[in-house]
Amino acid sequence: MDISLTPFQSGNVLILQEEVWQGPGDGLKVTGCFTLRPSGTGLSGEWRRTVKAAPLPVRLTALNVAGVPLQNSSSPGLLKLRAENPLAFLKLNRPWAAAANGRSVREPVSGLSYPQVPGAGAGLRAALQDRLLENAENALDCRSRLGASDEDDGYELTATVTLNTARLLSVREDVWYYCGGAHPDNYTLGLIFDRATGRPVAPGAIWKGLTPARQKALYLAAFTPDPECRGVLNEMAPDFTANLSKRGLELTPTSLPHVVVACGETATVTYSRLRDEANPASPYFGEFYPR
Repeated sequence: MDISLTPFQSGNVLILQEEVWQGPGDGLKVTGCFTLRPSGTGLSGEWRRTVKAAPLPVRLTALNVAGVPLQNSSSPGLLKLRAENPLAFLKLNRPWAAAANGRSVREPVSGLSYPQVPGAGAGLRAALQDRLLENAENALDCRSRLGASDEDDGYELTATVTLNTARLLSVREDVWYYCGGAHPDNYTLGLIFDRATGRPVAPGAIWKGLTPARQKALYLAAFTPDPECRGVLNEMAPDFTANLSKRGLELTPTSLPHVVVACGETATVTYSRLRDEANPASPYFGEFYPR
């Protein structure tokens, strides 16, 4: 649960009104009030639940978040989170539980899990850690917007390794969420990583002719929708997310309006179909086409 503090000031007295978000239906509820004055390098004073309730003494000192030890391996995403969102960092900075087979890890606060690759180098481990971290931060934000409501909603993630070769790793993330508002929503994100470095690999680094317009043409050729969806897909913007699979390059539309999002199924374009688009100079060419 997140507690918001709305500040007021009277002279050298800082008043912080404590508020808890009860959910989309009930809004904010005032749960207490801090009355604080400067005291050395911190603040001291009292907290009351109500005006008539007995006060509790309080002393606050600043926390040097940059000095808090990391509970997981250092990674760009973890360091960025500590610098830009210290509250989320403090919630998520705890040891993650690895599966016995080493093929997944679970973040305990959000409850989300993410694939791991046994024997992976530091770069790839950091990249996968940062993907789970970003999703866990999103899940906490979603939970805070639901507040104390008893709605059985939130943020769900299914992350699956779709291809693992000597030089490439591809993951597909499917996210479903409802954080308040008119309706639930969902999205798919395809990811391709260089196994040696953990850096992202764009499909264009493998198939140089794979422009957005070409992706749309290949998608429509590979997928046979029902008549109601055919018109929607013909008119859609050429925006796709891509992941690799054993069968081929999987393309999923990302720009469909919510009311027709069910039309945007994933289509698989076979690697043989993509042969003419491939870049022979790419370091990944040999993963798909024997030289």
